[in-house]
Amino acid sequence: MNSMVVTVLVVSGLGALLALLLYLVAEKFKVEEDPRIDEVERMLPGANCGGCGFAGCRGMSEALVKRDDISSLYCPVGGAECMKTVATYLGKAAAERDPMVAVVRCAGNCENRPKTNVFDGASSCLVASSLYAGDTGCSFGCLGLGDCAAKCEFNALHINPTTGLPEVDEEKCTACGACVKACPKMIIELRKKAPKGRKIYVSCVNKAKGAVARKACKVACIGCGKCAKVCAHDAITVENNLAYIDYAKCKMCRKCVVECPTGAIVEFGFPARKVVADVAPQTAKTE
Repeated sequence: MNSMVVTVLVVSGLGALLALLLYLVAEKFKVEEDPRIDEVERMLPGANCGGCGFAGCRGMSEALVKRDDISSLYCPVGGAECMKTVATYLGKAAAERDPMVAVVRCAGNCENRPKTNVFDGASSCLVASSLYAGDTGCSFGCLGLGDCAAKCEFNALHINPTTGLPEVDEEKCTACGACVKACPKMIIELRKKAPKGRKIYVSCVNKAKGAVARKACKVACIGCGKCAKVCAHDAITVENNLAYIDYAKCKMCRKCVVECPTGAIVEFGFPARKVVADVAPQTAKTE
């Protein structure tokens, strides 16, 4: 009985001693944290999406407080207003950026890009892309298995069951970039969000030569360069058989849309074009 009591006392004493040592070590090496970090974290939206380049809002908060120059830091979810609030609180200057939105650069729906085989594997674009080129003649286009939609924490992406392509809800999209990173085919990009949802872009990423690309998809870019020739703002470049429109230079004149022979350049948010009826020239009456 005495030995048991002694054992309990020894163990208890040893535990108390170790606890005291841990406390002293923690006090000696503790790092004082700037209380502003907690305040800035409360100002951020708390999405922890990683769109800012950090693992979460806590990491972003620490960077905002510790860095003198925060012009390179930006929270896509909170946007310009959030960054302005944080900058005002910290007494620093935040760079202003235009709001962005995710854009799916593939129009290869079931009608335009018919399937040539069936993939009977894991329902994952990442898995499918690592095993084969795809179930259509185009090895560049969307696989339609929804990795982008699964990664979107804001319910802004859905796979259209009819077309088999992802569709973006601009009202919900925060431009966090999660879908861009999730797409193994790299068909999703962030582009400037224009008023009224207006967009003009090349809805194709196929870099194959014209005849090959057109055979695989009816609306593929064939790299003909007609769009670049008609653009008066030097906003279109053609490289590797593929045209690309620089949204920073594009004035949305829509001339390229009309000029594209395959319909690879798409427009959204614009009013319907006026249809001009052909009028036969009148001949002068002779007496």
